[in-house]
Amino acid sequence: MPRPTNSNLKKVIVDYKKLASDILDLLVEKYPDGYNDNDIIKFKNAKNETLECVEVSDEKTLYMVKISARLEQKMEDHDLDNDFLDEPGTTDFDY
Repeated sequence: MPRPTNSNLKKVIVDYKKLASDILDLLVEKYPDGYNDNDIIKFKNAKNETLECVEVSDEKTLYMVKISARLEQKMEDHDLDNDFLDEPGTTDFDY
C-alpha cells in the first residue's frame, strides 16, 4: 500500500509543552543532530500570527511542532533518557 502524501495527512499544530512521547520519538529520529534553518517552516495561523515549526509525520498525521529553545532542550533530554534506557543493565523506574 503506498504511503499517503503530506496532502492526504491530517495536519496538527503541536506546542512543545504538549508533546507526547511518540511525537518526541519522531522528532529525535528525524532530527538526531537537531534541526537547522532549512528544516523550519513559517506560516500564519488563523489568528494571523506567524508560527515557526518543524514537521514530523506518522502514517496518519503530519505534526507541525512549534519551535523554541525549550523544544531543542526537550528533544535532547528525551534522547538522553532513551539512550540511558537502551543501555544494558538499565531499567525504567516509575517513582
